[in-house]
Amino acid sequence: MHLSVIRKMTLFKLIVKERDPKKLGSFLLKNGFSRQALTKSKHHHGMIFVNHKRRYTSFHLQTGDEVLFLTGEEKKNPWLKPSDGPLTIVKETRNYLVVNKPAGVLSIPSRYEDDDALVNRVMGYFKRQGQPDLKAHVITRLDRDTSGLVLIGKNAVAHARFSKMSKDDFIKKYHAIVHGQFTNLTGIVDKAIGKKGAGVKRAVLESGKSAQTAYRVLKQRQKASLVQLRLLTGRTHQIRVHMAYLGHPLYGDPLYGVHDQFTRQALNCFYLAFIDPFTNEKVELQIDEPSDMKELWNSLDD
Repeated sequence: MHLSVIRKMTLFKLIVKERDPKKLGSFLLKNGFSRQALTKSKHHHGMIFVNHKRRYTSFHLQTGDEVLFLTGEEKKNPWLKPSDGPLTIVKETRNYLVVNKPAGVLSIPSRYEDDDALVNRVMGYFKRQGQPDLKAHVITRLDRDTSGLVLIGKNAVAHARFSKMSKDDFIKKYHAIVHGQFTNLTGIVDKAIGKKGAGVKRAVLESGKSAQTAYRVLKQRQKASLVQLRLLTGRTHQIRVHMAYLGHPLYGDPLYGVHDQFTRQALNCFYLAFIDPFTNEKVELQIDEPSDMKELWNSLDD
C-alpha cells in the first residue's frame, strides 16, 4: 500500500478484556465501531490486526489480544470547499473538536449556500493545519441562528461512538431569552413534536415524535425571562416549539412567536458534558453568552 494512502487513515488500538470474547466483528461493534465504518474499512484500504497479524471480522478473539483497527480512507464530498472564515475552537483532541459557532452560520452547507458553513470553516482549519484529508463529521448540529458549542468528529469512528451515547451520558444545555414571566420556575415540557405543513415549521402534535425539554428560570424581568434548558430528546426546533407552546416564545423568533427588536432567536448552547469515548474521561465545557444576547438582556432592564 502506498504511504500517501496510509497517512490518510486513522489507527485505533484496543485490548480484549472480556472473559468470554466474541468474534472480532462483534468486539468492534461493541466498542463503538459502526457496521458502516467496518464496511468502509473493508472497501477503502482499511485493515484489522490482532497481535500484529491481519485478521477478518470472523476471527475468534482471546482475552488479552491486542486489536489494531486501521480505518479506510474516507471518501470526501468533492463539492465541499474549505473556507477561511473564523473558527473558535474550545477543545481539540486527536478524534474530535468542539467549536463555538456564531449565530448566522449554517452548521452544514445547503444547496444554496455551500461556501462558508461551519463544515467549510473546519475544512479550512484542517487544511491550514496540514491535514487536508481529514473529514468533518458534525455530531451536534445547531440551527443557523442559534449560537454555541458544536461537537465535530474528525473521523467516522468518532461520529459512530458519539452517536451511540444516550442523553444521560451526553448533556447539552442552552440559555434562551423568552417573552413573558413564568409562574412555574422549573419543569419538563413533555409534548410530542411533528411537522406542520409543507415548510420547516414544527408544532406540538399528538401524532408527532416524543420530545422532552427540561427548563429552569434563572432571572425574570417585567416582560422577559432568562431560561436554562436541557434537551432530553433531539427534535428539530424543539426548544423553540416547546417554549412557544408554554406561551414564552424566544426573542428574535417570528416563526414561532412575534416580531421584536432582536435579529435572531435568542438561543445559545453554552454547555456540553460527555464521557470521552476514546479515553473514558469526563469532559465538561462551558462558554460565556454571546455579546448580542448580553446586550438584549440589558436592554430589557426594568
